[in-house]
Amino acid sequence: MSKRDYYEVLGVTKNASTSEIKKAYRKAAVEHHPDKNPDDPSAEERFKEVSEAYEILSNEEKRSTYDRYGHSAFSGPSGPRGGDPFDIFKEVFGSGSGSGGGIFDELFGNSRRRGKTSNNRGSDLRYDLQITLEDAAIGTVKELELAKPITCKKCNGSGSSSDSGTTSCNTCDGHGQIISSRGFFQVQQACPDCGGTGQIIKDPCTGCRGEGRSEELTRIKLKVPAGIAHGSRIRSSGNGEAGLRGGPSGDLYVVIHIREHDIFEREDNDLYCEVPVPFTIAALGGELEVPTLEGKASIKIPPGTQNSTVFRLRNRGVQFLNSSQRGDLHVQLQVEIPIKLNKDQKELLNQFANSIGTKNSPIREGFFEKAKRFFK
Repeated sequence: MSKRDYYEVLGVTKNASTSEIKKAYRKAAVEHHPDKNPDDPSAEERFKEVSEAYEILSNEEKRSTYDRYGHSAFSGPSGPRGGDPFDIFKEVFGSGSGSGGGIFDELFGNSRRRGKTSNNRGSDLRYDLQITLEDAAIGTVKELELAKPITCKKCNGSGSSSDSGTTSCNTCDGHGQIISSRGFFQVQQACPDCGGTGQIIKDPCTGCRGEGRSEELTRIKLKVPAGIAHGSRIRSSGNGEAGLRGGPSGDLYVVIHIREHDIFEREDNDLYCEVPVPFTIAALGGELEVPTLEGKASIKIPPGTQNSTVFRLRNRGVQFLNSSQRGDLHVQLQVEIPIKLNKDQKELLNQFANSIGTKNSPIREGFFEKAKRFFK
């Protein structure tokens, strides 16, 4: 995979000053520092990327070379410095003095580089859940079923079949991480032999082959709050993959998909629907039953109600998230015209039309008043 442009990585222009580059690095380095993002495995790679970009662009000679030849100028094994990204971070921010620890304590408390236990954490999982509009409006509880690694019941997550336990990994000397060189840059990564745990199982469990976890079909109850929107994510803490050899579990992120409704359309917390009304009720007035999420409701139709008139039913929409308030239901009337008339019905309608003339049709009269110049 090709590297991104160093200027793009730091979010600066090619004409940026040294102080602007340093300022951009400080912001990006804090944002992507692994200790600031313990649950994001990709943060360390982003942190290394911004550190690498800063190392080149903050040095006038290296920057000039990069501007002329690009990444190829530093692709050889003897890179300009091969700097550790954490050392670069210390150099820019200052390591502080005494027991206080300076900027590191201010930004990250007393933490330093993530230890081997962070590599034991299980991965986060994603689950796509489809719900109805009714579920989203009033809330619901769903039972999810998914296959995922859980703590091995045979060894209780230890990974060992006996009490012999573990021994320190020889490859990484028990650190759980190894450092490899990629050009001038050094990369710290999980040890491939112990999986980042720093320990080797002496007598692996036959149920999980030493991982401390095994895959199983799992059922999880999830509370979906009233008012949730399409595309929202619900975090179910600790319900992701179980960690290696007793490590902490990841989280489960449930993405909500609301199915299209056959009557209602949702806009924020309001609902909209179209309801047919007989032209006799629209003309004479009367009562009309309309649907709501809770059942039917009745609205009064005034005489002479026109097509597409909208009636608002307050507090009949979707509940607001984390609130007892609700949106409104907007009902748009569609005046229905009969399509099959017998001879007597047609005669009656003709008599009716002749009796009212055009003076009783204000919309029609107003339109033709505006459009009369087109009929000359």
